[in-house]
Amino acid sequence: MTDRLADPTAVIDLLGRAAESLGRAPGRRGATVHLPREGRLTLAGDLHDNPLHLERILAVAGLGRGRDRHLVLQELIHGDRLVNGVDLSHRMLLRVADLVLRHPGQVHPLLANHELGQWKGHRISKGAGDTVALFDDGLDWVFGEDAPAVAEAIGTFIAAMPLAVRTASGILCSHSLPAPTAMETFDATVLDRDLDEADLEPPHGSAYAMVWGRGHTAPQVRALLDTWGVALCCVGHGFVEQGAEAVCPGLLMLNSDHAGGAVARFDLAGNPPDAESAALSALPLSSIEGLLAEAAARRAAEDHRA
Repeated sequence: MTDRLADPTAVIDLLGRAAESLGRAPGRRGATVHLPREGRLTLAGDLHDNPLHLERILAVAGLGRGRDRHLVLQELIHGDRLVNGVDLSHRMLLRVADLVLRHPGQVHPLLANHELGQWKGHRISKGAGDTVALFDDGLDWVFGEDAPAVAEAIGTFIAAMPLAVRTASGILCSHSLPAPTAMETFDATVLDRDLDEADLEPPHGSAYAMVWGRGHTAPQVRALLDTWGVALCCVGHGFVEQGAEAVCPGLLMLNSDHAGGAVARFDLAGNPPDAESAALSALPLSSIEGLLAEAAARRAAEDHRA
């Protein structure tokens, strides 16, 4: 795939085909992918263009070992590592788009606030500066006059991302939940339907609220769990020093982009754990160095077949 990263025609084709694959994923209903009560789920937190951690996550997920293995990824772009002063994290989007096509129905990149902001041009500031502008600068540097067409294809891919992944066992994965102050205008049925433009707009769009919300409280989380009929919500959208944290009963927060990053793993046939148990059983990404050789061999074989 490396040879095609700077070919605008190949990139646009890849993103378009991956968007179509996301839209027709088994279990996709509205803005949510529903997973059956069988198999295994690996769930990552914010990744922010950390390719090493993506490799570790893939080694844990073992997507090639069975079609009933699922991987949820989120917040793929806008890392702190710039190249010649620009952000090249579009390459992470392309890597994940390629995974979506290699493992159809198994790889589920969630709509997150950084992807939404990049797609819609909302200004986002992070450690390196205005991340949306730096990302656009990276597209200009790599693709030149074709950068607008590539950006449009990236928008198509982001638009196809689900807002949530829900398991039949009662786990809901989303990038975040609406802030308590947004609950009066939040439409909880947003998960059950296709998103419209109003859902995506600040400050009151329900999808916008889902990816930007912070400061969740136990009563609010309990109300959402009851509304959606689930037992556990798993989110990203925050720095977690140990990689996984039980924010309150029913809410697990994961973070996968730093040295202490972790992933959660769930048996889809079993009952969901409580948030504290899920946090305690999360797998630190630093502990799986031995799996990287296997992952590298798998990647080399896949690239050869491609």
